[in-house]
Amino acid sequence: MNTKTILFLLSFYVITGYSHCQVKSDKNTPDTNNYEVSKSESEWKKELTPEQYHVLREKGTEYAFTGKYNDFKEKGVFVCAGCNNELFDSGTKYNSGSGWPSFYKPIDNSSINEVVDNSDGMQRIEVVCAKCGGHLGHVFEDGPKPTGLRYCVNSISMEFRKK
Repeated sequence: MNTKTILFLLSFYVITGYSHCQVKSDKNTPDTNNYEVSKSESEWKKELTPEQYHVLREKGTEYAFTGKYNDFKEKGVFVCAGCNNELFDSGTKYNSGSGWPSFYKPIDNSSINEVVDNSDGMQRIEVVCAKCGGHLGHVFEDGPKPTGLRYCVNSISMEFRKK
């Protein structure tokens, strides 16, 4: 491939939001009966913005490089936008280049759940809030030391609490 073709394909993938972290909504909502915070879908729709509902409850995603926390550098804690559960400390955030906020570990292993995700013809590990079951993103084994993990998280699924 020549340079023009490569640049065109790269631009196309960035513009369309393509990434190995991209997830399309499969309309499967979390089983809210197994979580401390349990609400009906109509209650969630009243409390969340349409974008938050799409990501947290329908397992959607935001486009790469568009989330408010992708290049965010303040010190504090990221919490679930659905239930305020503490998820990630800013000290574990790093620039993975994926277009989504990336962390190398959760604030506590009990703050998230990892679930096998077989959607879109591939197998990945989905990351959900342990308190409300909201979809956060996925975890990959291509992160930095000390864990080697990359928690690729949608900005819209989180809120930030300054330290």
